[in-house]
Amino acid sequence: MNKILTATSASTENRPSANDNARGRGFDNSEHCMHLLEEAQSLVQQSIDDDQPGAPELSVVIPVFNERETLPQVIAAVQALPITKEIIIVDDGSSDGTADWLRSQRGKSGLTIVLRRRNRGKGSALRMGFRHCRGAIIAIQDADLEYDPRDLMKVIRPIQDGLSDIAYGSRYLGNEVQDPSFLHRLGNRVLTGLSNVTTGLRLTDMETCYKAFRRELIQGVTLRQCRFGFEPEVTAKLARSGQRFMEVPIEYQSRGYDEGKKIGWRDGVNAIYCMLRYSRWD
Repeated sequence: MNKILTATSASTENRPSANDNARGRGFDNSEHCMHLLEEAQSLVQQSIDDDQPGAPELSVVIPVFNERETLPQVIAAVQALPITKEIIIVDDGSSDGTADWLRSQRGKSGLTIVLRRRNRGKGSALRMGFRHCRGAIIAIQDADLEYDPRDLMKVIRPIQDGLSDIAYGSRYLGNEVQDPSFLHRLGNRVLTGLSNVTTGLRLTDMETCYKAFRRELIQGVTLRQCRFGFEPEVTAKLARSGQRFMEVPIEYQSRGYDEGKKIGWRDGVNAIYCMLRYSRWD
């Protein structure tokens, strides 16, 4: 089944919800992109999805922002995986023709396509995608070619075998150096180390794209970060709930900022804030 959805913003997008006011909590900047209209649309669509027969084993969520050149290859590789699956693509306000190409994919089986008119960040796009998932396992796939979709089968295997509830694909576990940038490697080591201190985990690659979860776990977590703060936030919150984590080695082809890499030093600073905050409270 193929679905094309268009997400729009509401005039009340920056207002805190009644529940937030009732709890007496402040409304931080990371929550400005939690739009009321998108929430309502997602709840209705999730109800429709839940009524559909034959839920797949795997749901793959692909957040997209200006990846017109690589997205078709990524989708084809995911479609070739030897497992029953659905692919949820959230275009986060692309301006390079990605959205137009996605509109042309109407009629393709197994695709759910959400088109957003404004860019709100990877974390926000993932939240939207998770709401549409029906698979027993949910995995994340970036829209560039840094990660090989064939590795997804390795990532989800521990969950399939009942060995873990969450599985991460590590770029640094049992592999030779795959990222030529010393600064990137150093930054990842520092952030992963700080994350381990605050969560009690022993991860080697907290910032990895490849994360897989049992569906009820990730859909049951309230996520607030709109950009790359998603990584430390989801790690901290799931660790606090006592879930079982496992890492598996994956392949990685690093790309530079001239090739579209989007994470920056401000995201690193925000990641530290997220670790300190979400390891203790929401």
